[in-house]
Formats: sequence, C-alpha cells, structure tokens
Amino acid sequence: MKVVLAYSGGLDTSAILVYLKKKGFDVIAFCANIGQDEDFDSVKKRALELGASKVIIEDLREEFAKNYIFPMLRANPEYEGYLLGTSIARPIIAKRQVEIAISEKADAVAHGATGKGNDQIRFELTYMKFAPHLKIIAPWREWEFKSRKDLFDFLRKEGFVISYEEKLYSVDENLMHTSFEGGIIEDISKPYPDTIFKKTLPPEKAIDSGEEVEIEFEKGDPVSVNGERMTCAQIIQKLNEIGGRNGIGIRDVVETRANGMKSRGIYETPGVECILFARKSLEGICLDGNVRKIASFLSPIYSELVYKGLWFSPEREALQTFFDKISERINGKIRLRLYKGNFKILFRESPNSLYKKEAVSFETYGDMVKWSEGFIRTLGLRFLLSE
Repeated sequence: MKVVLAYSGGLDTSAILVYLKKKGFDVIAFCANIGQDEDFDSVKKRALELGASKVIIEDLREEFAKNYIFPMLRANPEYEGYLLGTSIARPIIAKRQVEIAISEKADAVAHGATGKGNDQIRFELTYMKFAPHLKIIAPWREWEFKSRKDLFDFLRKEGFVISYEEKLYSVDENLMHTSFEGGIIEDISKPYPDTIFKKTLPPEKAIDSGEEVEIEFEKGDPVSVNGERMTCAQIIQKLNEIGGRNGIGIRDVVETRANGMKSRGIYETPGVECILFARKSLEGICLDGNVRKIASFLSPIYSELVYKGLWFSPEREALQTFFDKISERINGKIRLRLYKGNFKILFRESPNSLYKKEAVSFETYGDMVKWSEGFIRTLGLRFLLSE
C-alpha cells in the first residue's frame, strides 16, 4: 500500500515515516513550505535516508497568503483571543496532500498530530472532504510510544540518528505566526520566557524610536506597504519585520480546544496584528453601523469554524460570501505609528468614507438639529405610552 505522509522533517514525522515503512507501506513524504524557517534540502535528504520512496516539497506561501489568510482576515477572525495562525495553515497542507495522494494513486494519507489536540481534526476533516475513500493513518492514536524520547529510542534502534533534545516547549511556525505550547508554557502560574520569540521583540526591548507605517487596502485586503505594492505573502512578511521590531503581536492565550480541554498558547503574529488593527480602523469609516453589527455577530461563528477545522464547510463558505461582500467598501489608506507593542492612528482616508466632519461637528448647526426631537420621541414612544 502507498501512503502520503505530511512530513515536517522533525522527530515525530521522521519516526512516523520509519514506522509506516516497517508496516509495509510505500511512503511518499510531502512537506509544504508555508513560511516556516526550515532547511528544505535537509528535510528532503533526511526523508530519503529514512526510506521515503519519494519526497515532494512545494512552496505554498503565496497561495497560503492569498487564498487562505487574506480571505480569513476579511472576517476579523479571533477565537478566544487567538488569531488562528495554525488553524488556517492545516487546510492548505491537507488539501495539497490529498491532491498528491490522488495523483500518486496512494491508498492512504498520514499525519503526525497528537490525539489530544486540534490538528488531527483539521487534517482529517479536509481529508474526508476531498478524498473520503482514502484511509487515514494517525500513528499517535495507534502506536505504543508515549513520548518523544520513545521516538528517539525507536529510531536509534532502527539504525537512524535524529537530533533530539528535551524541548522546553513546542514550536509551530508559518508565514502568519509562531505558536509556543506545551512544556513550561503549560504552567499558567508563570509568565512566558521573553527568549522564546522568533518574529517579535518583547515590547520593552523594541526600538525606542518607534516607527511609522502606511498600509493601503483594496476591497478589504492590504495591497501596499509604505507606498510599495507587493504580493500577499510579501506584505505579510514585510509587516512581520516592521511590527516585530516594534514589539507588535504577542498574545498569551488560554483557549478551549475543540474537545473541550483548556490549553495555553503563546502566539506572535506581528504582521497580521498590524493588518487587523489597520483594517478595523478603516472599516470604521467605510461600513454602515448596522452592517458592522451583523459582522460582529457572525465573526465569532466564522472563527470557531476555522478553529475546528471546518474551513471547507458550506457554512464557512456562506459566511465568506458575506464578509467578501462587505469588504468591497473597505478601500483607502491608513498610517500608523508603532511603539513598543502599541498603535497610534496618524491618519485614515477612504473614497468610501461615511464620516462627514461637517455633519457630525458640534460646531455646526442646521436642520438635523431640529429633526432630533422627533427622532427621540419616536425612539421613546413605548415609554410615553406606558404612562
């Protein structure tokens, strides 16, 4: 039987590769480049040494940004304080994995997610959506190994040496964010170490001068940074750099997993944090208040669907239609000053702005002032009638 394995090059999926080989599978290793800091040549070499019959590495960064991150950001996503950086990464990996499995005429797909977390759900719902006929192999739910030390010993017994050290915490990185979980992070009575971050300086260590940045939006998506038009992936990367050196985007979150358990994660999302703050600020002048109210009701529902692996569900796609439609009005520019983890709006402008200074100003009067009495009495009619 042939299986396509979602392979990262780390200890867990390396052990899974050898485990599947021992069970008689022909293993194709698939590794997606979605912006993680990785030596992909080494990943390919390792997979071949471990016995993969084929290694496929694909650069999905632009597709990830354009077709997954940006559409999600139109919904102002947030799940219990978490911006969904890992949640949105799994569907693109799993979908491409399935496509490869079909083209390679594989019998199964496999992943390295544990039996307690959310990623197993995200991978497998995508597998089921696009290839329900494929067998799903989740080794962490079937083998006898209990720890990463067990995996290291297993590989050594099989004649392979994979670098191993007892990790203080686990790290998951992509273009959008880096997450830190497990190990010492699980002790909620203690603060996270400031040394963990890969994209962001802690605010107190950020540059003292601060920095200004201008972001332009078209139909709700950022299209340029400081006047320079870029691809979707380039925009996120550029804002990661700018936001990161100014201490933007660190969150310490205790969230409710799909299975109901509470889990702590430390997240750094500097670029997307800049995009969301800028977008919401521009949205405030572009969208009608009632539209924003409806969006605020629907955004948590949308976010939970993404969190629980339902990116390809009809309900998420239906909600996407709504958020895409209202985003058509979000056009314009906004300039921010970033300073040690904080934002200050310097200006915002839009051809679709609903903000009319002359109308709203306390310094001007006109017929609208006279209309107020009738509006108020109509609004309070139920009180007048209750006497």
